[in-house]
Amino acid sequence: MTEDAISDEGLPLGAEIDADGLWSQVLNRAQGAGPRPGLFLDRDGVVVEEVHYLHQPADVRLIGGAAGVIAQANVRGFPVILVTNQAGIAHGRFGWGEFAEVQQKIINDLAAEGAFINAVFACPHHGDGRPPYDKPDHPWRKPNPGMLRAAAERLPVDLGTSWIVGDRAQDLAAGKNAGLGGGVHVLTGHGGDDGEREAAVKLDGGGFKALTAADITEAASLLPLFDSGSV
Repeated sequence: MTEDAISDEGLPLGAEIDADGLWSQVLNRAQGAGPRPGLFLDRDGVVVEEVHYLHQPADVRLIGGAAGVIAQANVRGFPVILVTNQAGIAHGRFGWGEFAEVQQKIINDLAAEGAFINAVFACPHHGDGRPPYDKPDHPWRKPNPGMLRAAAERLPVDLGTSWIVGDRAQDLAAGKNAGLGGGVHVLTGHGGDDGEREAAVKLDGGGFKALTAADITEAASLLPLFDSGSV
């Protein structure tokens, strides 16, 4: 634990920060037996509106339709997992306490719309960060697949049939590197930044399907997870 981290006693239910400063939180283990497809979601710009270094609960705004998509996955028994790079912690903009408060606001707002997430994984490391969060190519930092693989170790997730939705090409790259079936790039958040969509589309191939959509609602209409045969 570092000085900007919250104490063990202050961690939310199911959360832990390991010796490498990585956040993992299992909130709800999907019901049923055996591995099943999972829905991996980037957080900022996909589930909540993009706010530069989001660290205040008052700034949390769910993107329209996000709760509905998550609720669909809940009903079908697909684990919903947030995987988020949090360079703001590496840069000293905020600490784990603020991160936890923001996460709780997201959880509460989703619950108010009948939806829940099963787990959250967050990587604070960045090459330009302050020690000890200054590892430039940490295995958990997207586009590396560490967060997704960690999720599969703790939840009944079959990576090969899982999908990811993200607003950056690095989100989809993490999915491809983890062996997911595919990913959908959305235009919300940073999705419209120069080169993001083009880089995401180039990831198509090698057993990985890269699709594009306007937002998470349109992305859901493209996901094989929501085909009638996948119930």
